[in-house]
Amino acid sequence: MYDAIEDPYCYPGTAVLRNVPEITDQAALAAFEAVATAQRAEEPLPEGSLDAAHYRAIHRHLFQDVYPWAGELRTVRIDKDGSAFCYPEHIPAMLGGLFERLEQEDFSQDLDVETFASKAARFLSDLNAIHPFREGNGRAQNVFLHLVASQAGHPFDFGNLDAKAFLDAMVLSFYGDTAPLEKQILMLVQ
Repeated sequence: MYDAIEDPYCYPGTAVLRNVPEITDQAALAAFEAVATAQRAEEPLPEGSLDAAHYRAIHRHLFQDVYPWAGELRTVRIDKDGSAFCYPEHIPAMLGGLFERLEQEDFSQDLDVETFASKAARFLSDLNAIHPFREGNGRAQNVFLHLVASQAGHPFDFGNLDAKAFLDAMVLSFYGDTAPLEKQILMLVQ
C-alpha cells in the first residue's frame, strides 16, 4: 500500500490548484486562467537580463491574477504521462546552470537562423524538463523564448504556430530528440 500525499498547491481532496479568485471548479479555473494570462501577455513584459530571475518575473507577470505562488519555484514532485520532471530539490541548481549556459552561448550573437533554432530547441527542451513552476510552464517558456528570439534578431510569428505539432515536438524533446522542435522553431521565425 502506498501513502497518498495531498498536493499543498491544491484545494483539499481535489486536483484544483489553489488560486487567487478561489475558483474550485477545474473547468471554470481553466477558463479564467486562459483569459487572465492572455490579458497579461498583452501588457509590457517585465524587463530583465534573460536570466532565471527574469524568467521567474515573466511567470509571475503572466499568472499573478491566477495563482498566489506565481513566479515561485515549485516544491512538489510532478510528472506528466509517467515522465517525471526535475525534482524540486534540484530546480535551483538546474535552472541556474541552464541560464548560465544561455549567457555563455550568447543567443544575441549574429547566429544564422538554423543555428539559433538548434540552440533554442536544446534550451527549451532543458527548460521544459526542469519545469520549475507548479503550473504555467509552457506559456512562460514560450513568452521567454520569444524574448530570446527577438533579442537574437529572429522574432517569432505565432501566426505560424501549429499548437499540436509544437506540443508533440516538445514531448519528443523530453526524450532527447530535439530535431522536431528545431523544425517548429524555424517555422515560427519571421
